Amino acid sequence: MDSVIVIVALGAAVAGFVQGLSGFAFGMVAMSFWAWGVDPRMAAAMSVFGALTGQLLAAVTVRRQFHLAAVLPFLLGGLVGIPIGVSLLPRLDVNLFKLCLGTILMVFCPIMLVAARMPKIHHGGRVADAVAGGIGGIMGGIGGFTGVVPTLWCTLRGYDKDKQRVIIQNFNLGALIVTMGVYIGTGIITREMLPMFAIVAPAMLVPTLIGTRVYLGISDITFRRIVLTLLTGSGVAMLVSAVPRVLAS
Repeated sequence: MDSVIVIVALGAAVAGFVQGLSGFAFGMVAMSFWAWGVDPRMAAAMSVFGALTGQLLAAVTVRRQFHLAAVLPFLLGGLVGIPIGVSLLPRLDVNLFKLCLGTILMVFCPIMLVAARMPKIHHGGRVADAVAGGIGGIMGGIGGFTGVVPTLWCTLRGYDKDKQRVIIQNFNLGALIVTMGVYIGTGIITREMLPMFAIVAPAMLVPTLIGTRVYLGISDITFRRIVLTLLTGSGVAMLVSAVPRVLAS
């Protein structure tokens, strides 16, 4: 049990810093630790709880002007996607999901990282934004991974770091509140999980605040590199976790 507590606390601390810096990726980073010693159902619940806690902290410490028109399509898509993700959670082959998504992130994000002058996507409008939000909602329902696809989409759109932060921070906050409510309402979160939540919250508090302070001092180019590197790292972590289990099945 002691080793599990260490894994949970360490994963929460590292994930909290990353989320404070980038505005997303708590679940991805935390899962790269928790996949080794935590029950998947428990890990999904802690991921949603930790990501929501981090977003609430960021909403207070990293304030940016709110643009409803930019955020609304993502939120509407997310509201459609979250119930789908929650319904898939008990039926989903999580390892196969991680394998597919991890491969996409590992291939695509490094290409974007080295090809700084890739043409930006201007087509699709709000419908495409809503689709990105919907996929984020599905992934949020599965395990709190709300920000991955919307963040990648905003990067493809070529948004500067502040506009991207406004969209992702507010989308994640709204989507995670709904996801947490659905988790509680459907019984995914139980009283037995509360002691673990009591480990996650204090472990991530200071690292999250440090991450938000670092964010305020970096440039758009540095922010883009950090985001794409984190997405690539998330893909690696997913593959490391999933490949042995897929091969063994």
